[in-house]
Amino acid sequence: MNRIKKVIFLSLLVSLGLALSIIESSIPVPFIAPGAKLGLSNIMILSTLVVFGFKEAFAVAVIKSITFALATGSFSGLFYSLSGAVLSVIVMYIIYTYFNSFFSLIGISIFGAIAHNFAQISVASIMLENIMIFSYLPVMSLVSLFTGYFVGLSSKLVCQNLNRTYVKVFK
Repeated sequence: MNRIKKVIFLSLLVSLGLALSIIESSIPVPFIAPGAKLGLSNIMILSTLVVFGFKEAFAVAVIKSITFALATGSFSGLFYSLSGAVLSVIVMYIIYTYFNSFFSLIGISIFGAIAHNFAQISVASIMLENIMIFSYLPVMSLVSLFTGYFVGLSSKLVCQNLNRTYVKVFK
């Protein structure tokens, strides 16, 4: 029965991540560099990594990216989203596992945001066959500092509440 509860719990996190992605895609963000997003769904992914672990966070990230492409019909965006999500989760896991005495969730989130942007720019460079797209990486990395800070701070609050809720559900 605990496995079923865990799957349901993770499904809810995917749903929340999907909802945040859809809401975020409808918000015009003129004050940030073109193509930049706040990364609100990463709150759910980072929280899943902390509360459940790598495999679950990886699954939430991949499923969220695929369902977002299905929900919005943006299949060309799937390559960008999926590559960013996969690299981001891997980097956040490494930092969280091996360097958590040096970095808080905010720092871990910033590393994840930078990795996400690096993966997306790499995919854009391959798809457009233009290496000059990497000149946009410093701008996106600067934006990652602010968006990563916000996501990390939010994840810290979500993790505190998620741990309490998770314990209540599994008692």
